[in-house]
Amino acid sequence: MMPDPAASLAPLPVHQRNAAGDPRRMRRIITEDSTWSLALIPPLSDLCLRHIVGNFQDHPILDQLLPKHQSKVLDSLSTSLPLPVTTNLISYEDYWRRCCTERWPTCDVSHYGFSWKRLFFEKHLENLIENFIPDLTDTGSICNMAELSKNYIRRLDIQQLLPPVKVEIRREDTPDDISDSGSDAGGDLPSMDHFDLNLIASSLCDLEELHLVYGVKGCGMNFEWNLFRFTVRDCTLLASALQTFRNLKVFRLHRSKVDDDKVRVLIKSLLDHPTLVQLDLSHNQISDRGARAMGKLLNQSQLQTLNLCNNNIRPHGAQAIAHSLTKNSRLQVLNLRLNHIGDEGGQALCNALLQNNSLQWLHIGSNELSEPTATLLAQVLSQNTSLKSINISCNPIGLDGGKQLLEGMSQNKTMLEFDLRLTDVGQESEFYMNQVLRGNQERTRLLAQQKQLSTSGLDR
Repeated sequence: MMPDPAASLAPLPVHQRNAAGDPRRMRRIITEDSTWSLALIPPLSDLCLRHIVGNFQDHPILDQLLPKHQSKVLDSLSTSLPLPVTTNLISYEDYWRRCCTERWPTCDVSHYGFSWKRLFFEKHLENLIENFIPDLTDTGSICNMAELSKNYIRRLDIQQLLPPVKVEIRREDTPDDISDSGSDAGGDLPSMDHFDLNLIASSLCDLEELHLVYGVKGCGMNFEWNLFRFTVRDCTLLASALQTFRNLKVFRLHRSKVDDDKVRVLIKSLLDHPTLVQLDLSHNQISDRGARAMGKLLNQSQLQTLNLCNNNIRPHGAQAIAHSLTKNSRLQVLNLRLNHIGDEGGQALCNALLQNNSLQWLHIGSNELSEPTATLLAQVLSQNTSLKSINISCNPIGLDGGKQLLEGMSQNKTMLEFDLRLTDVGQESEFYMNQVLRGNQERTRLLAQQKQLSTSGLDR
């Protein structure tokens, strides 16, 4: 039977015409979202990673992932996750960099061994301690954080330690025998005068540097002397903590009104310390008794740097330190700036330097030194070969003292820095001494170059 030609000319049904006009021969389902596209559907792996990130706090999954997936998860994690979850699980430096820069906009990671993780935990623990108020703040949070971050803390720089909150007592309720000295009085005392480092000392066995200030920064109009007190109880507790920090290399306690009695307690705890090499007790109230104890420490410790700047050390204290220098072969840096050692103490130090061959840097500026000290110092310049830098600025040395220093300096081959500002030694003497210094510096530079060339030649 032949097909009907008229039937072939009849129009097709609408659904057949649509199908015939679609090159893919399929129906298109257009959603109500005009922006919908099949290309916007994320891969299943991305959906899984999003789920891991969203539930990381309750179900942390990281080590089981491929490296490329780990980096995606770490880049997406919130920096507000609880530290017990992230501390020991995440070592990814970029994550800790984000944590640091969000809290502290200016961060210098070079001071923390170029480790963002170490920077975060050190600054975080410092902030907790600096804002601790005795008998008000919970010590448990600080202790827990010290234990949690103990593997990442090498240095603590505590810029303030807050005292207890002053409690107002009505006069009619106050016994007559209560003094105004606060924590040193009897009665209802606070449990501690400042934060007790013994609470975290056992957790921070790897601590290498400790910087402390017993005072309040930024007190403004609320200034009281009670905000700047280093009490006997503080001193006893700190001395105990120092004995626990057996890996401590640098200890700095400054601007804390440390007097002779307190420094003797601290020194007693440091006499047999195995690793301490730098001690900074600058800007305190140490005088001759404390300096005598310091001389004993120099004879029994491994100290290489001692800073006693801006204290009350007088001639007898300087003589005690000088006596220890005659026997000491380890100390390399000594700073006695802004004391009152006078010519008697200055001459004692110079006599010691005629025997000492380890000290390389000496600062005795602003110590009321004059021509008698310059006479002996000139002899030191001509004989001592270990000193590289001396600062005698702000002392009334005078013209005659300057001429003697020039005579000693003309025979010196090792001195690289000699600060003579505000000493009235005369322009001519100062000019010629600077000429000698430049010659010594150039000689040292050439010797260093030769040594470097010889070392590189041996390596090849």
